[in-house]
Amino acid sequence: MQIWVDADACPAVIKEILYRVAERLQLNVTLVANQLMRVPPSRFVRAVQVPSGADVADAEIVRLLNPGDLVVTGDIPLAADVLLKGGFALNPRGEFYTDDNIAQMLTMRKFMDELRGSGVDTGGPAPFGQADRQNFANQLDRHLARHAKRP
Repeated sequence: MQIWVDADACPAVIKEILYRVAERLQLNVTLVANQLMRVPPSRFVRAVQVPSGADVADAEIVRLLNPGDLVVTGDIPLAADVLLKGGFALNPRGEFYTDDNIAQMLTMRKFMDELRGSGVDTGGPAPFGQADRQNFANQLDRHLARHAKRP
């Protein structure tokens, strides 16, 4: 199992959790981004920079992931592609995208895009807080306990 991170928009505190998990479990974590990312020196953590452009990082993650890999992303279309390829997708707030909820999430995303396109102020997501960080860590630990091979 490998963990892939859609790193351009991933909160720094989530990356820190993933760095610690990589070392503790000796699990490969790869951050994919359009910009150069600094990562701690580790044989388990690496960063991949892709060219700028819409969804270039997403396409690279989908191209490289294997069934059973975990992708950390807040991008719903990327999560849908991950699920289609047999991977798991977890957002930084600790919510898993699943076959049962992805269609509804894609529909809601499209609806909100249409509202914004017509000039409606839809607000944004709630600020990322301590509860989100804790929920992510808990969901990640549960997932890894079920799916990661221990060294």
